This record gives sequence, C-alpha cells and structure tokens, in this order.
Amino acid sequence: MIVRILALLFLGALPAHAQTTIIRAGHLVDPANGTVADDQVILVRDGTIRAVGEQVSIPAGAVVVDLPNSWVLPGLMDAHTHLTLQLSHGQTLEDNYQRESTARRALRGIRNARILLDAGVTTVRDVGNAGNYGDTDLRKAIEEGWFPGPTIINAGKIIAPFGGQSDWVSPEQHYLWQYEYIDADSPEEVRKAVRQNLYYGATVIKLVADWKNYHYTEEELRAAVVTAHRAGVAVAVHVESDEPARLVIRSGADSIEHGTLLSDDVLRLMKEHGTFLVGSDFPLEHLRPIEQFLSSDAETYSRQTIDRLRRAHRIGVPMAFGTDVVSDLPGKNRAEMLFEFLDVWLAADIPPAAILKAMTTDAAMLLRIQDERGSVRVGLAADLIAVPGNPLEDIHILSKVQFVMKDGRIIKQ
Repeated sequence: MIVRILALLFLGALPAHAQTTIIRAGHLVDPANGTVADDQVILVRDGTIRAVGEQVSIPAGAVVVDLPNSWVLPGLMDAHTHLTLQLSHGQTLEDNYQRESTARRALRGIRNARILLDAGVTTVRDVGNAGNYGDTDLRKAIEEGWFPGPTIINAGKIIAPFGGQSDWVSPEQHYLWQYEYIDADSPEEVRKAVRQNLYYGATVIKLVADWKNYHYTEEELRAAVVTAHRAGVAVAVHVESDEPARLVIRSGADSIEHGTLLSDDVLRLMKEHGTFLVGSDFPLEHLRPIEQFLSSDAETYSRQTIDRLRRAHRIGVPMAFGTDVVSDLPGKNRAEMLFEFLDVWLAADIPPAAILKAMTTDAAMLLRIQDERGSVRVGLAADLIAVPGNPLEDIHILSKVQFVMKDGRIIKQ
C-alpha cells in the first residue's frame, strides 16, 4: 500500500505504451539455437513483437531505432533473486527482521528492480525474504505501471519446517522468523501454507528442504507440489545435499535451488526427471560477506560450486541462471554483481552459448513463460536488449548493454 501511494504522489502512473517501433538490428541473436541472423527488422506494437525478418514494412509514424552495429537479443533473466533483501557483513536474518519494515523492503526492491532493468535484466524470479509480502506489492506496482522494472515472479513467504532459516531464536521472541517464513510441519500444514501464499499473491512457491537436520519428507514436499501445480504455479526448493534432494526430485518439484553438494547420481536423477538446477553460483568475493550462512568456509564452498556446476553441465541437467545476491559489495550494485557470476560459469568450462540459454530461453522454460517471453519471436512480449558484440563468442559483452526495451517501451538507448 505504501509503495502505491508513493508512486501516485511522486511519479504518477506510467502511460500505456501504444507506440509502433521498428528496430533495425545489425545482428539478431537466437539463444535457443545459438545462431545469429544479420540485418533483421523487428516490428513492435502495443508491447508485442509483430514481425521479424529482412523484409518488414515500416508503418507510417513508427519510431525507428537503428542498431546496425549491435547484437540484439531477448532480455536477460535471473531465476533466483531477493530484490528487497540487504544483509550487511556479519548480519543475520534475525537482525534484519527487527530493523526493517516491509515498506522499507519494498522501497529497496524498487531501487534494485530499476538497476537490473537498466542493465538488461527484464525478468526475475524473486524467491522470498521480502518481509510481509512486500514482493507482491513490488510486483503489482511494476505491473500497474507505477515504476519501471522487470517482470517479477514472486514467492511470497518461504515455507519451511519449524524455524524457517533461523539458526536459534529465544522462545521469548515469539517466532519472529514468521515475518517472512511460514512454519509447516505436515502435509496438511504445507498445503495450507501454499494456499496462504497463493492468496496473498505469490506466483511461485518456495520451500526450504534441508536448512536443519530435520527436513521435509517426500509426502510433505509432494503436498506442496500437487497443490501449487493445480493452481498453475511452479515449486522451487532450497536444498544442498543428496538425501533431501532425492526426495525433492521425486516429489515433482520444478527446481532445486543451490544444490552445491549434489553427487553425479543425483544430478543424473535431475536430468531424468527434468528438474532444473538454479545453482546461484557465487564468485568467491561474493561469498565472504555471507560466510556465516554457508556449509563450509568461502574458499571450499567456491570450489564445490564450480565443481558441481561443471558436472551438472557435463551430465546435461537443465539449468537456469540465478544469483541469490543478498549483500551488496562496496561500490557495486546488483547488476554489476550479477555479471560477475559469469566468471564462475566460464571457470566451470561452460561455453558462452550455453550460459546465454540459461539466462534466456532455458530460464523462460523454468519460469513457465516461454510462450510469453524469452525469445525474439512473433507474438511474444517485446523484451529486447542490444550489446556491442556477439555474446555467443564473448559472454562478458552482456555487461555492456546499450539498449533496453521492456514490453515495447524503450527504457535505455
């Protein structure tokens, strides 16, 4: 509510975009096939791609954007974000609960959403830690045009066994983690938690399987999956190790988040079931401020991350790019930190074409929006970016976005 009032008072509603735009692309990248077509014309009207090809008529009055020396491609996606969360070095989630209101969380989300959009990230999946459904208000504010930002798929409160992702809280503090978690300790409670999240606007369901030595059973996980899938919503599950991961995969969940300690046997099981891996593959520099949340020291965890990422790619596990940034490094914003994750993928011997797929078309598959976004194709939303080089050859060129279009509206040029 506060977010909406501020938008109306200070910014006003953004107008609906009805402009016809022609983009002349010197090079058009198709991440799905790893190909480039030269001298292509893209016609955009009412926020949607209406035509693509070499011979596209230019309607009278259309705005023409000439990008003859650029590589045009679909907007990027981050499948594991926490737009509203910021942890200082050494700070715990419990500290944060006592210091930050949901309103402050939502305002931070506006800031980070715009930073990412300007960098070419046009879709994100926000997987929780947003206070009391601050992510839902953030998503709705962007959808209603009050603020520019990426398409957001949001999780609401994270569902977990008793205690959320807190390590220990005094009994006198009265379950303060419930500020952004839902305790659910049976199939019935899990179903109710999923329904609560759906009621309050969640568009994906997030569970934590193994934060503690008591973790979810397959029956409990399946209760979440069946309930969410009946509502047309996917399920993401935080899991690190093999035993709970097997249960998550067999439950039919859509993705495993992190999975740093997974063996080849479990990775092969993921491939067999079509379970996506969203590894949140942190660079070492990013791990140091959040070392207290890791299963090992930062250096060890970094080596494990690269090894798991390399093995997952070799085995053929479906993967989507995700960052999980929750602690801004000094002098860097969320977008600058996001592009540093590319070095980890390269260190795992993953070629640029596969990385680009994980950031576009494959991510769209996981997010269930492949018929809406993620490709430069007639009928899809006009989420487009342009860079000064070929990302199929140099993936780092993605950090130099020169042009951004979101739903047909030019954001950056």
